[in-house]
Amino acid sequence: MGIALILLFVLIALGLPIAAVLGWLAVLLDWLLSPFPLQRAFGEIAWSHSIEFTLIAIPMFIMMGEILLRSGIADRMYNGVAAWLGWLPGGLMHANIGASALFAATSGSSVATAATIGTTAMPQVDRHGYSERLFLGSLAAGGTLGILIPPSINMIIYGFLTDTSVPRLFMAGLIPGIVLAAIFSLVIVVLCIVKPSLDGDRSAPTARALLASLPALAPPLGLFAVVIGSIYAGWATPTESASIGVIVSLMLAAVYRRLSWEMLVEVFIGTIRTSSMMILITLLAFLLNFVIGATGMANVVNDFVSGLNWSPLSTMLMILLVYLVLGMFMDTLAMIVLTIPIVTPIVVGLGYDPIWFGVMMVLVAETSVLTPPIGMLCYVVHGVRGRGDLTDVFIGVTPFIAALMGMIALMLAWPELALWLPGRLY
Repeated sequence: MGIALILLFVLIALGLPIAAVLGWLAVLLDWLLSPFPLQRAFGEIAWSHSIEFTLIAIPMFIMMGEILLRSGIADRMYNGVAAWLGWLPGGLMHANIGASALFAATSGSSVATAATIGTTAMPQVDRHGYSERLFLGSLAAGGTLGILIPPSINMIIYGFLTDTSVPRLFMAGLIPGIVLAAIFSLVIVVLCIVKPSLDGDRSAPTARALLASLPALAPPLGLFAVVIGSIYAGWATPTESASIGVIVSLMLAAVYRRLSWEMLVEVFIGTIRTSSMMILITLLAFLLNFVIGATGMANVVNDFVSGLNWSPLSTMLMILLVYLVLGMFMDTLAMIVLTIPIVTPIVVGLGYDPIWFGVMMVLVAETSVLTPPIGMLCYVVHGVRGRGDLTDVFIGVTPFIAALMGMIALMLAWPELALWLPGRLY
């Protein structure tokens, strides 16, 4: 284990892409620790997992989000949410959270959510006089909902790695996602009441404005109902529902007269770039996990945890703390695919539900994408901003990180928050 950890941090420090880190670590551990050449099985392992039907859902959900972005539906959606939430203390910062939650329900990606909503929302900062730091923080925090509210690409990968039901994971993430979005909005309200200088211009909603906003909100809500409703009703698998979502997205783009060959080329390029990266990381993680299992390292970790003789809660707190620290220095997806096959059997052995742990892992991953120095969503929002200092974003997300910690504590104290809905529907 010591050799594996040293090699891992050396490869990360070299600045290699995370897929290369996983691949090289598998090869080096095979050379150093295995008495027989495990590499001869790599091709069979990569092929057997690459043809899994579940993996097709990843590029489909990514493509659905790309279509919504390129067709302008996301911009209309933001304006529609702003009409309903812009009167609250914090004004359009609530629109950042609400629009992110809606877009997350159709894209499944945190980066896509933060980049899309950030591009639409950033011009409003100077126009309405908001505190730029808190506004940027709300955009980054809203982006975290992309991997919690279904459909979630990270949940698909977790289910794929642990042989857990993806529909159940989707349902388990729905209520925590809504609660987390409400907590984010509550944080904004409290901060703007305590310190009014953080707030910007607000206008009281009118019945005419609210009615006028409904056509902008109908497409994403309808798309969410079609995609998630088909899964919950048992009419389609996640992969099939993702394909249906792509078709409905194309129909919406045609209705808005934004469907063109140029737009489709942009959609295909964005989809291929993102999904290829994710699937390559996932497949190389399977090779590494095969090496870890064959060399006995997984048993070493299990024996170490069992030898501690800690209570299940104490062990879970230790695991979550390790993940929070690890997430400061590793990419979220890499952290999940690298550790989940080892950690999940330990967690299940402690008596915790794997569905609940999947949601908890996503919450920890959400926290890690906001924490420096590798807070990926902070870099995304800063890139969309195009000016100023990165520290403004990190300062702005601080209250939302505290909110995420509170949500993790709530999930520990009340597991039914995630387990109630899957239990009712199944």
